[in-house]
Amino acid sequence: MPRYEYKLVPAPEKASKHKGLKGAANFAATLEDILNELGAEGWHYLRADTLPQEERSGLTSRVTTYRNLLVFQRELPEVEAGPAPEPTQEPAPEETEDEPSLANLFADPDETPEIDDKPRG
Repeated sequence: MPRYEYKLVPAPEKASKHKGLKGAANFAATLEDILNELGAEGWHYLRADTLPQEERSGLTSRVTTYRNLLVFQRELPEVEAGPAPEPTQEPAPEETEDEPSLANLFADPDETPEIDDKPRG
């Protein structure tokens, strides 16, 4: 199942300057620049939303301001779940007479372990 990430960008309040364009065409070119810039980064335009933001005005009063946001979405790369790596067995530490091995606790009682009778130096 695809996973997505989202990016919200404040919609421009003023148009940037574009040679030969005025009014609505200039504003549309400003929006087009934003959409093309984010589209080049892999973002897909979804929609424009107007959301309320409560701000403090003076010492005690509050005012609600409405913000225009452009909503973008892009798919996150799939994380491939390849085969799990096989567990590696670490070599058993050398046993001494004072330290019995935990492996002996889980050994089959019918099998007799080989005992090394050589003196250690």
